Amino acid sequence: MLTVICQTPGTLRAEERSRPVPAADEVLLRVKRVGVCGTDLHIFTGNQPYLDYPRVMGHELSGVVEEAPAGSALRGGDSVFVMPYLSCGKCIACRKGKTNCCVHIQVLGVHRDGAFTEYLCVPQQFVHKAEGVSLDQAAMVEFLSIGAHAVRRGEVQAGQRVLVVGAGPIGMAALIFSRLRGAVVTVLDTRRDRLDFCERHLGVAAAVQIGPDDEVQLSQLTDGDFFDVVFDATGNPQAMERGFKFVAHGGKYVMVSVVRDTIRFSDPEFHKRETTLLGSRNATLEDFETVLVAMRAGQIPDAALNTHRMPLARVPADFATLLDPARGVVKALIEC
Repeated sequence: MLTVICQTPGTLRAEERSRPVPAADEVLLRVKRVGVCGTDLHIFTGNQPYLDYPRVMGHELSGVVEEAPAGSALRGGDSVFVMPYLSCGKCIACRKGKTNCCVHIQVLGVHRDGAFTEYLCVPQQFVHKAEGVSLDQAAMVEFLSIGAHAVRRGEVQAGQRVLVVGAGPIGMAALIFSRLRGAVVTVLDTRRDRLDFCERHLGVAAAVQIGPDDEVQLSQLTDGDFFDVVFDATGNPQAMERGFKFVAHGGKYVMVSVVRDTIRFSDPEFHKRETTLLGSRNATLEDFETVLVAMRAGQIPDAALNTHRMPLARVPADFATLLDPARGVVKALIEC
């Protein structure tokens, strides 16, 4: 089977591997679609903090069951999506139902080899039927779930003013699910094309480009109060530190980004506003279900989000083009 490996930062190599043999509790999947995530781009550029090379990337996947364990609810030919956060089920986080931050978590494509391949074995408890959605949609459930989880962490309410900083796919997901809760959402980003996309397809209330007067614009949009909930989805430590100033008094700041750096903030400002600071990592099955319900109801503009496609065989040669802002990539899907 064809498999694409990130050998070192910036180096992708295709090789033929033997088709894997599933263990007793594993499902053998024929991979059909893989979404390219910011995590994959960070692996490629050498900026992912939880990874060792070489690595087969890819954790946003849908596929078809080839083999399932005896007694499984899954059958050969079933269309499925995969929850790629392989949790232990026993640690302190798992015992609390917070499988997204399991002490011993193994994320496909990060801690262990992922889906840039034609066949993949996955423990059956992490494989779910993709009922009522297409294979394309099923491959986009995971990144949307990260946004849904962040919105749940932020307890976004109808009528609240929400700011999303960073209009990449994860920021867009937070935007979508904040709007579905009835919030009034503003997005802040450096790229005019991403802001235009949010206005054209995602119904954002305001789109502000980062520049000398962006703070003034954000203040004017909120009558000087700033925002009840701020989400950072930039992956930029300076932006993460700057975002504190956009939180209203009594508001919440949800950091969806993860970076290698130490994040610093002003303690007097933090206490003056009684800011609630939250980390948001991955997602749980509850968040996946939230996304699926919204997809089935036609509330997710998934066709617009999927701006690019690429066959697996072209990944070594063409993957770097997905980093080019001029191409306007939002979500690329790899076809296996």
